[in-house]
Amino acid sequence: MDTLENIGRQMSISDDYVIVGHSIPDGDSVGSILALYQALITLGKRVTIIMQDPLSSVYDYLPMVNRFCRPEDIDIIPKNVILLDCSRLDRIGEEALKLMQDRQMTINIDHHQDNDTFGDLNYVDPLASSAAEIIYELLTVMEINISKEIADCLYAGIVMDTGSFMNTNTTSTTMRIAAALLEKGADTDLARNNLLESKPHKEVLLLGLGLKHLEFHHQGKIACMKLPFEEVRDIDALDIHPEGTINYVRSIKGVEVALLFREVSPGLVKIGYRSKNRIDVAALANKLGGGGHKRAAGAQKTGALNEVGRLVIEMVEDVLD
Repeated sequence: MDTLENIGRQMSISDDYVIVGHSIPDGDSVGSILALYQALITLGKRVTIIMQDPLSSVYDYLPMVNRFCRPEDIDIIPKNVILLDCSRLDRIGEEALKLMQDRQMTINIDHHQDNDTFGDLNYVDPLASSAAEIIYELLTVMEINISKEIADCLYAGIVMDTGSFMNTNTTSTTMRIAAALLEKGADTDLARNNLLESKPHKEVLLLGLGLKHLEFHHQGKIACMKLPFEEVRDIDALDIHPEGTINYVRSIKGVEVALLFREVSPGLVKIGYRSKNRIDVAALANKLGGGGHKRAAGAQKTGALNEVGRLVIEMVEDVLD
């Protein structure tokens, strides 16, 4: 494993970067990429940032969010690739991955416990709450000034990956870094208003659809929502991937494991896992080729929606018994 000092030195020496995050981007991916992007351009570096899938409108307030490119917008890919918040190379998405075939150097910075250290340089800290937390430490090591704009981006990443500091990945280090970001000018009102209190109408409709298909299993210890493809298409929400929908299920009294089954296309189901206390859902997701954290993970599987749901519920029941 490389150190942040080594990675910082390499970033200072080299130039011509592309920073990439995982497909279906969340707040940590978006915020950490934007923060590192702004930091590197202050050093005079040439930097491109790519995301395969559209960003939620809740991130529109973040500085320089309009600099994100889609893979189809890129003709020539920079030779040095930085992947943030990706446990595996293929997490960036098929179209983005095609652009990376001729890369010369890959820097992998992540906080997922199942990261397979695919980079030429790797820094993986499973104890960090978020990639944003790691980027704060990296910029500190590199002695790069953290502006208000960078602070807002990092704060957004931490807020979203810690569930507003309520998830078990929140540590004393997380809180100290959050406090430092506030001292740098991060705006808590701006973050709250945009991240937590500005949900698009379609996201609310999607939640309603999920609650319509809410099920309980194993004496109420398992709760799941299902989102059938055709019904999601009918409310014009195929491109909406809210981060918090599954948390409504986990918040129900007596539920230990929450599941979200989303049919992203006919015959392909994306599975979200959340747990409250004792179940390692990353281990469950790993059995289907997915991964994540002990309390939050994801996977996908081919098959009919109800069949996939039945299989996964049985897998969860096995570890609950």
